[in-house]
Amino acid sequence: MNNHVEATGSSNADPASHFGATKVTPRSVVIVGAGHAGFQVAASLRQEGFDGHIALVNDGPVPPYQRPPLSKSYLLGQCGVSSLLFRPERYYSDNKIELINDTRVVAIDRECRRVLLASGSHLNFDHLVLAVGLQNRTLPIPGAELQGVFGLRTIADADAIRAAISKANDVVVVGAGFIGLEFAAAASAMGKSVRVFELLDRVMARAVTPEISRVFAEAHLSWGVKIEFGQGLLRVEGKGGRVVGVETTNATRHKADMVVFGLGATPHVSLARESGLEVENGIKVNAELLTSDPMISAIGDCASFPTALSGPHVRLESVQNAADQARAVAKRLTGKSGRYVALPWFWSDQRDLKLQIAGLSTGFDRNVVIGSPADQEMSVLSFKHDKLIGVQSINRSADHVAARKLLSRGIPTLNPAEANRDGFDLKELEATSR
Repeated sequence: MNNHVEATGSSNADPASHFGATKVTPRSVVIVGAGHAGFQVAASLRQEGFDGHIALVNDGPVPPYQRPPLSKSYLLGQCGVSSLLFRPERYYSDNKIELINDTRVVAIDRECRRVLLASGSHLNFDHLVLAVGLQNRTLPIPGAELQGVFGLRTIADADAIRAAISKANDVVVVGAGFIGLEFAAAASAMGKSVRVFELLDRVMARAVTPEISRVFAEAHLSWGVKIEFGQGLLRVEGKGGRVVGVETTNATRHKADMVVFGLGATPHVSLARESGLEVENGIKVNAELLTSDPMISAIGDCASFPTALSGPHVRLESVQNAADQARAVAKRLTGKSGRYVALPWFWSDQRDLKLQIAGLSTGFDRNVVIGSPADQEMSVLSFKHDKLIGVQSINRSADHVAARKLLSRGIPTLNPAEANRDGFDLKELEATSR
């Protein structure tokens, strides 16, 4: 649930460089979306000394909360709702943040600088921040409406899954991305029979290297999870309104009393598009995270922004990216203008495997493995044209920390041959290059 990259564009120029910018400090800021990005903008504005009005529009009934634990510790019953909250509810009144729960913005009136709420009321703004996030892809097959078929994005989804899994025996997971595998790991830890269907030929194929995929697939198999590649679901079969089985695209049938799908997500762009903002694989922004309207910023999972790391524009589904972009916008709105240049990093926890990723390995042409895949302690160094562009680590947190430091400050010359020599140590390289 923590990581995904979508890159677009074919030119090295910044297509958003024509976007305007405003240096006028606003007196009122409306933030649409209360996930990691939206909450962090509100909190960082106050931390940066902003004393104007802040309204944070949250489309759910629960105060702003973290989503990554939903597929892991929360699903396993290891934490409750209160531990997911970014802050207790009193934080918002204490910091004069108007938190508007359980409603949504249905339109942006750019001319009058206001947003219209589903309730019929409106909020005026000097500056608007769109932190509207993602919407899950649905399961577009017959039987998807049956009881026992779930997506996983909200606390309500996780609560429904927790209630159902306690009575389930045969669990089917559709999609071997982060969400699917994190759920499969949790379900197998509960002693459930778990079968995963994945259309591609390896797990987490869009996000990790083949070497990392192999270790995770082997680990899941050792936990009793069955993984079937090159297959999806043709239909979900039911009886009395409940799921009882599935039929796959190769016409085989399997028992199932529960189906959980993780088919990825798409950015919420309808508000932006309907208001005339530029959209391209997300809400398009410039290096200062401004949209084609200089009074509107877009951040987090919904924003497509320019980067030298992976083509002219990229969209990242990452907690780190959401929070760092929020901090950058808060600085700009309080007169500390600057471009967003933070290094992306990601993670996924699956039972006793901790995956940590620094940088973007998109387009690598050479990988070097250090550590021991057999012992599930390894790092994969990805190179492009002999330049290190990303490091993916399993149970080697020190490598991850070193990689983030090296990539953030511009590493010294390191080629695949050097990384492949006996005794190479990423931590030592970082220490000697300070």
